[in-house]
Amino acid sequence: MIIEVLKSKIHRVKVTQAELNYVGSITIDEDLMDAANILANEKVQIVNNNNGERFETYVIKGERGTGTVCLNGAAARLVQVGDIVIIMSYAYMEMEEARNHEPIAVFPDVHNKLIK
Repeated sequence: MIIEVLKSKIHRVKVTQAELNYVGSITIDEDLMDAANILANEKVQIVNNNNGERFETYVIKGERGTGTVCLNGAAARLVQVGDIVIIMSYAYMEMEEARNHEPIAVFPDVHNKLIK
C-alpha cells in the first residue's frame, strides 16, 4: 500500500509579496527551498494562519537570501502581505518506508531567514 505523508514544511514564514497579475505559483527564497528539500515546480499546500485559507500551488525559485515568499496569480487573493503561512510538501511512500520517515521542518526567523 502506498500512502501520502508530509515530506517537508516551512513553518510560520511571512508573506512578503502578493502579485495578482502573474502566472500562478508561490515564489520562495531558494535558501528556504533547499533547507526544506522543496524543488522548483513541486506542488505544495499553503495554510494561512491569519485567515484559515488552505490551498495548493506550485513552487518557483526566488532569489537566494532575500526571504521572498510571494503568492502569485489567483493565490494572491488568499493572503495579505505580512500574513504568516505554513508551506507543506508531501510524498508518496510504501507503508513500511512511511513508518520510519522523518519530515524536514524549517523554522525561519521573523525575516524569513534560516536560523543558524
